[in-house]
Amino acid sequence: MQIDDLFNILHNAIEARNNGKKISLKEMALSLGIAMRTYQDWKLGRAKPQAAVVVMKMLGELEDDEIIRAVRKINKLND
Repeated sequence: MQIDDLFNILHNAIEARNNGKKISLKEMALSLGIAMRTYQDWKLGRAKPQAAVVVMKMLGELEDDEIIRAVRKINKLND
């Protein structure tokens, strides 16, 4: 899997969660607290943040319920 595939899958999943409402690159970057250009480069595969690949591989080692627990803990740390 390429890094741009990962970001496109996640971007599309978030749009689907919002009843198919399109989310611009700028809106997504703002919600993630990063520059729009950075997000655009990730989504287009021009830049490849290595941590994203490692995080996805680590999540892939977990069962579904473990993934949910881990992601919720991470989200609480960011509140």
